[in-house]
Amino acid sequence: MVKRHHDGSVVGGPQQLLVEEPMEIRLDGHLVSTTMRTPGHDFELAVGFCHTEGLLGGAAVTGIRYCSTGSAVDTEFNVVSVATGGWAPEPQPRIGTTNSACGLCGSAALGHLTDRLDPVACAPFDWSLVSQVAAAASAGQELFHATGAAHSAAAFRCSDGAVLEIREDIGRHNAVDKVIGRLLLNGVLPASHAGGEHLGLWVSGRASFEMVQKAWAGGFGVLVSVSAPSALAVEVARAGGLGLAGFARGLDLTVYHQPWA
Repeated sequence: MVKRHHDGSVVGGPQQLLVEEPMEIRLDGHLVSTTMRTPGHDFELAVGFCHTEGLLGGAAVTGIRYCSTGSAVDTEFNVVSVATGGWAPEPQPRIGTTNSACGLCGSAALGHLTDRLDPVACAPFDWSLVSQVAAAASAGQELFHATGAAHSAAAFRCSDGAVLEIREDIGRHNAVDKVIGRLLLNGVLPASHAGGEHLGLWVSGRASFEMVQKAWAGGFGVLVSVSAPSALAVEVARAGGLGLAGFARGLDLTVYHQPWA
């Protein structure tokens, strides 16, 4: 029960709260990260994280399961193991816990990204479609509407703005990884030419370095955020050839980088 204060009056009532729990991600038996996440779509999150961090090294995912070392019940479904049959390079674990606010933003330098990722082949995009994308994404934010605490990410077609996948989480980076994990498992990555379609990514909150890094790793040609990007995020978008827009609210937005004429 909570007490709401409004215009000098106090009203008591129930309030739904968003769940936040730690989840270990393992790749071929190696611990690679512990992230604070909202349970749900855990397999997508684990696969998406491994992909966007470059841990798969081009290897195909051959299996995903809860806790490969014991009972999933004993670990409360908070350990997810991704398998490639040993084809992925042996990973180096992150130091510490990835928090739900912004992950370990800046953990990879721009030079590292340009070494492992080719620029995205970005098709021209009609920015007026963003309002349609935002409306569809908002309609799909069930956790946010219930709790006011969830971030969301949505993959959309650049040709017509149709939203294909929406995921929510207490962490912005987790919501993005869930979307990318789903697309990878569906066999439609890189998103720059998914089934002949170029895809864009819409995110709630700001466009940090990590958001652009993940969008680039997923092959998205366009990244749109509700809030502002950081200076480093704009630099990464330019290096990766992504279209980048922020302050996308209603019919308004600010374009920070547009690689097409």
